Amino acid sequence: MTMRRRDVLRLSFAMFPTLLAAQQPRVYRIGWLSASTVDGPPWEAFIDGMRERGWVEGQNVAYERLTSGGRNDRFPALVGELVRRNVDVIVAAGTPPAVAARDGTTTVPIVFYFVGDPVGSGLVDSLARPGRNLTGTGGLAAGLYVKQLEMLKEIVPKAARIGMFVNNDFPLHTAVLPGIESSARRIGVTLRPVQVKAPDEIDRAFAAIARDNVDALFILGQPFLAAERVRLAKLAIDQRLPAISGFDIATEAGILASYSPRLVDDLRRLPHYVDRILKGARVADLPVEQPAVFELVINLKTAKALGLTIPPSLLLRADQVIE
Repeated sequence: MTMRRRDVLRLSFAMFPTLLAAQQPRVYRIGWLSASTVDGPPWEAFIDGMRERGWVEGQNVAYERLTSGGRNDRFPALVGELVRRNVDVIVAAGTPPAVAARDGTTTVPIVFYFVGDPVGSGLVDSLARPGRNLTGTGGLAAGLYVKQLEMLKEIVPKAARIGMFVNNDFPLHTAVLPGIESSARRIGVTLRPVQVKAPDEIDRAFAAIARDNVDALFILGQPFLAAERVRLAKLAIDQRLPAISGFDIATEAGILASYSPRLVDDLRRLPHYVDRILKGARVADLPVEQPAVFELVINLKTAKALGLTIPPSLLLRADQVIE
């Protein structure tokens, strides 16, 4: 049977949308789960790393970015929303969103970062062999917190009572507290713990440590505290409290000091995981990477506002001094 020319043309036009769709590259969807919006140099580092591997937003990848507004109790619902949107990978910024993602899906690959203790938090079986649908970057939190406390004592040698923002509902904090308390006894300080579990508890926490007449403030890391860094810095300066945290961006905002891996380094490494997963790698076979570089950042403007002189030996060891 022969076809007329016009029938051939009609059939060609009818098939054109299907053929065009087949030629279009698939757009993969990356779900992003965090306490607050990740922007600036960290986000740019991630986007640059994705572009270097051929992933360009609007061409073959799209980002679904959801934030909890600093409330950990909102993460389970946000995970459910990302699953309903059929994302191909979930990126979790910190332990609470990573735990919520773990509990919310066993099939969607999850890449976490800035997680203090991936094994102790129950995210992976081991760093070398995660064994589940999660992997990413993190670890070494226990030793890191002890180092932060020791540095705070070095900055404020006369400090005898140190306020500590902690969250007993945060698995990482409960895991590292024994080591922190042991270190506190060794260096001769008394810790005054104050529970801080959400942004609306920050003012109350500062009021509590003001009543306790502490000499300095030790801020145990939580993702929402990084989001509240400007507020934390103002309150610490208003109460004339030398403070240390695990977020370099908090020191840039006015907290006196930080000792931690650089957030931008974690974001720069994430594309390695996302790229391999989108290309078919098994998440369970991708080892968790621990941070290799830690930086001491000191804000001399804050020191001046507090009337504090930073020991020269500590300034020489600082990787960055904000003046």
